Amino acid sequence: MSDTTDSFQLLPGAAESPVILHVPHSSRTIPAPVRGGIVLDDAALERELDHLTDAHTAELAAVAADRCAVTPWRFVNRLSRLVIDPERFPDEREEMLAAGMGAVYTRTSHGEELRPAAVDPGPLIERYFAPYARAMTAAVAGRLAATGRAIVVDVHSYPSARLPYELHGEGPRPPVCLGTDAFHTPPGLTARAEKAFAGFGGTGTDSPFAGAYVPLGFYGTDARVGALMIEIRRDLYMREPGGPAGPGLTTLAHALAELVDGLGER
Repeated sequence: MSDTTDSFQLLPGAAESPVILHVPHSSRTIPAPVRGGIVLDDAALERELDHLTDAHTAELAAVAADRCAVTPWRFVNRLSRLVIDPERFPDEREEMLAAGMGAVYTRTSHGEELRPAAVDPGPLIERYFAPYARAMTAAVAGRLAATGRAIVVDVHSYPSARLPYELHGEGPRPPVCLGTDAFHTPPGLTARAEKAFAGFGGTGTDSPFAGAYVPLGFYGTDARVGALMIEIRRDLYMREPGGPAGPGLTTLAHALAELVDGLGER
């Protein structure tokens, strides 16, 4: 049975799978009380969701999971990143605070006001961020207990053209960007991803987005937890911004399944 709340969903995979496909930015859903704290009108909010939502990535992960020989686990954010961004540090360690885009965003992708700058992020952190972090921590702990290791594969997408909020967007924008962490991403994990996605025009590493998500309880301390971020350039599989998916989604899902199946091997 899946573990589901209004905020997130854990979809179980095979007991022997160490892999968790993490899909944090696929939803456009914003609860009404949270919508009340956002200053954009409805049309502007829809445009912002077009730019910042990793559209169709939950579907991509689902198709990939169905094709895997050993089904991975999936942890899916059911709410928009405009509610909270579960992959940000919830404190001053987060560099995106400089762009008004910490765990609770106050600025849009184009630097406009999303919420008042003086907003207290505490209630949103307590209501949405903290339970999400606890559940993701428990999911990773479950894989460690069952298999002795855990591999978090983040499923993201990114626009073909740089958006103003990107702090490091001046570099290459490859078809598939692999985000790595010096402690949690061993070279073999990156190499498997490079091989799986080789047919899409090339991969790059840590440009325009870098890093990989690991729950803070394991971050930098437990080498049994591996992590890799997959950033797929949106023109490979959809009409930008915010448009429908195309046939590229299925092809990319097959590549993701190849990667996951490879990660299940010792």
